[in-house]
Formats: sequence, C-alpha cells, structure tokens
Amino acid sequence: MRRKLGFIMAGVFFAVLFTITWSPAVSMAKPIKLSYANFPPAPTFPCVQMERWKKEVQERTNGKVVIDTYPGGTLLGAKNMIDGVIAGQADIGCLCMAYQPGRFVITNATSLPLGIPNSRTGSQVLWDLYKKYNPEAFAKVKVLTMFTTAPSSIMSKLPIRNLKDMKNVDLRASGGAAQILKAWGANAVGMPMPATPEALQKGVVKGLFSSLEVMKDFKFAELCRYVTVTGAAVYPFAVVMNMDKWNSLPKDVRKVMEDLGAQQSAWTGTYMDNHVDESIAWSKETHGIEVIELSREEKVKWDELLEPITLKWIKDAKAEGLPAEAIVDDIKAFTKMYSGQ
Repeated sequence: MRRKLGFIMAGVFFAVLFTITWSPAVSMAKPIKLSYANFPPAPTFPCVQMERWKKEVQERTNGKVVIDTYPGGTLLGAKNMIDGVIAGQADIGCLCMAYQPGRFVITNATSLPLGIPNSRTGSQVLWDLYKKYNPEAFAKVKVLTMFTTAPSSIMSKLPIRNLKDMKNVDLRASGGAAQILKAWGANAVGMPMPATPEALQKGVVKGLFSSLEVMKDFKFAELCRYVTVTGAAVYPFAVVMNMDKWNSLPKDVRKVMEDLGAQQSAWTGTYMDNHVDESIAWSKETHGIEVIELSREEKVKWDELLEPITLKWIKDAKAEGLPAEAIVDDIKAFTKMYSGQ
C-alpha cells in the first residue's frame, strides 16, 4: 500500500512538473508586439525618429516590447493615420496635423507665422501647448510625443529674391502654408510630398514650400536650384497610440513611454535642425544650389503680409469657443523661453 501510494505521489509530482513546464499560462512571457505606421519614406526625419523611439522603448523595457515599423504608407496613409489607429489598424501612428487643419485647430496654431526659429524650439513649444490645452481632437488616442519640422522655405526652379518674383508662381504647399504663399502672391498647389518630384519634372509646379531637409531626403536639389530662406512656418506632427492597446500595456511599459514623451520631442527637434544644415551643405556641394537670403527690408515686407493670417485664425478659433488670444500668447511665450530670448 505504501509502495502504491509512492507511485501515485510520484505521478502527481511529474504531472504538476509537466504542467508548470509546458503550460502557456506560466511559460516564459512572450514580448509585447506593437505595430507602428508612418507615411513618409524610411530615410525621412519622421521615420528616423520612429526608429529611434522604437530602439529606446525596446532597450528601456529590456526586450519586453518589440515594435514592427511600417514606413512609406505601407500600413496607413497620411490622411487616414489617426482614424486608422483609432480603429486598430495600427497600434501606433505618426501623423502630420497640417493635413487636417480643421481637426487639430489648437496644435496647428504652431504653424502660424509666429517666429518659431527652429525645430527643437518648435517641438518643445508644441509639446507644452498640447500638455496645457489637452485638445479634444486627441481624446480617442494616447499621445506619445509631438514634434515639428524646421521653418519652411522656398525651393524653386527659378530664383525668388523679392515679392515681385513670387507673383503667380506655382508652388507646392500643404495645410496652412497655402495661406502664406497666397499672401505673398504665389499660387499654392496642394499635393502629397511624394508626388512633388514628378510635378516638378512635368512643370505642374515651379517649386515647393517646406522645410529644407527635403532637398536631400527627396533629392529636390536635383530639380530646384534655388532656395529662398523665409523661416515662415513649421509643420506639427504627433505620434499616437490606440487607446485600448495603451490601456492593455503593463504599468512599467507605460511609464517608459510616458518618460519618453518630452525627451523624444527634444531629440527629434535637434536631429531635424542638424539634418537641415547637412541637407543645405550637401545641396550646395553636390548640386551647386544658390541660397538666397532676403534683405532686412525685404523680410519686413514679407512678414507684414502674414499678420492678417494670425488675426484671422484668432477670429475663427474664438468663434469655435477656443481661447485664441491665450493660445497665440502661449506660443510666443514658449518660443521665447525655449529659444533663450
């Protein structure tokens, strides 16, 4: 009897051991897999920051999180990015808010011609603005970070040295930048950035209005031999996560991502500013482009023409019940603080 009981106990022991060893519930936890969608090509700065964020999250969670990235619109496109994330087509997505100016009114205010001098300043201003006002447009997602481009300038096939040269020139622009070009007398043509090289080659447009890293990233230096520095406006971006996916993450993982928010914003701005400098140097050396700096008197004329844009934005935003003057004042104050003025 005692021997029989021993066999039974041994059987129970090995059965328990087998269950512990092979049960999925208690086996070594598999990493959390997340998908991250982006719309520009892989070498461009929104995708560079994506890969850096991915690396930081994976390292800071000791491999607990694994992120698959999808650049170039392979998972979600530019205009359906946030809705695709909300619907769960991607866990994370990077969007340019300038593509939907009526949806992201508060954060798009950073693209007004308010004198943001560079991407690092713009990125930190944007992040602080979001944190202060917590816009309703982001209520259905978790915002992971925000950043901006460097200020926009004109890249063109013909030299533009003054307002007279701008008259009726067809230039590619998106979002609020179209208003800026219109104020200067040019014709704004809306189109996705990837479609612009072909439009330049066919003569549909004579140039574009954007931050200058695209001279290298999209090889616009091969088509646009002139750059007119205007420093007029930045484009705001946001990285957002599906809310259900965010809520499903362990607390330690969420803390890693929370801690990265402001850090990633500043890192991306710094990278962008350095990359713009590299792009201009490369364009000069490789393609002999001419960089045109407006005279002080000419720059004053250009800037004065943009003042009604901010006044109109304030009027329209107030009509929507937003504290428009306070938002503009905050952008100016944050800009002074972060630019050391």
